[in-house]
Amino acid sequence: MKIPTTLKHKPVIVSENYEHVDGRYANHSDAKGLSLGLAQWNDRGKVDISAKVWRYTGEKWSRQSEELPLHRVLDLAILVCSSMVHFREAYRYEHLYDPANPVIDRVGLQGDAMTVAVCTDNDRINEDIKLFNQALGEDGELNGERLRTLSRLLKEMGY
Repeated sequence: MKIPTTLKHKPVIVSENYEHVDGRYANHSDAKGLSLGLAQWNDRGKVDISAKVWRYTGEKWSRQSEELPLHRVLDLAILVCSSMVHFREAYRYEHLYDPANPVIDRVGLQGDAMTVAVCTDNDRINEDIKLFNQALGEDGELNGERLRTLSRLLKEMGY
């Protein structure tokens, strides 16, 4: 499906027909495309790049399509990777984390640090963290394929 170019987000790089590779939702997804382009919130003289997931209801482009600044996409990737590192060793804890120290990682960014932690404010965390861990395990092959691709590309870029 063609991504629209007449809306406020202006696509520059696109992945159309994303619904065919959308993880476990492949071939049944409302996410029809991904794009990197000029952000819809740009002001005159200021240009930000954003990433967008284009969702289609079957009748029209959905308002639930998400647009994120590029650095937030990368921050989400950092959050995902930090979480996956944690869950490799989480079996050592009775509740898959240390309740006395729920911080998983502190990632230095821009002179401060992004804290990655188990959400202890969630009153069902002990139940939800088990479900989260189970889903990570079940999606291991899907995510592993993407992480290997990301690793290869980062190496090609010199990282």
